[in-house]
Amino acid sequence: PEFLNRLDGTVVFHPLTREHILQIVDLMLAQVGEQLKEKDIGLEATLEAKELLAEKGYDPLFGARPLRRVIQTMVEDPLSEKLLAGEFQPGDVVWLDREGDQIVFHAATLARA
Repeated sequence: PEFLNRLDGTVVFHPLTREHILQIVDLMLAQVGEQLKEKDIGLEATLEAKELLAEKGYDPLFGARPLRRVIQTMVEDPLSEKLLAGEFQPGDVVWLDREGDQIVFHAATLARA
């Protein structure tokens, strides 16, 4: 009976759309942005950068599961190295952009009042 109860509830999963993947990218980048906010550094990304992350992080078989690894290898790891090298300072906004098949980082300094 327990086995039958487990089969009783059927869940149907529909494939993720491009919009869904971009929303997941936004959520994951927001998490990275929250970590940077603690250092008084902002994070923004162009649509092109988000689309590249979505392309690299989506697999029809696994859905968005590979996206976590893509964000780590293409954004978090290089960003950490740049932070340690002193390329970004408190008050900066780090912009993610796409150049070919890569994510590039640009700093913009916010004017303080």
